[in-house]
Amino acid sequence: MEPLRLLFGQRVAALRRAAGYKQDEFAERCGFARSYMSRIETGGANPSLDAIEVLALALKVPVRDLFP
Repeated sequence: MEPLRLLFGQRVAALRRAAGYKQDEFAERCGFARSYMSRIETGGANPSLDAIEVLALALKVPVRDLFP
């Protein structure tokens, strides 16, 4: 079973791409460094609840939609 952090990151990346954002554009929209966004999407970061909320708002989806 893959770690939730990795599945979460893959879901964020898929939703970001579906919304038409490049990673650096989306990171800027969220107020995050591109390197942090990359780590989120690859499962290397463990985002806080506040960061998860920012991601959901930027993607215009409910928080629950970020989880597999």
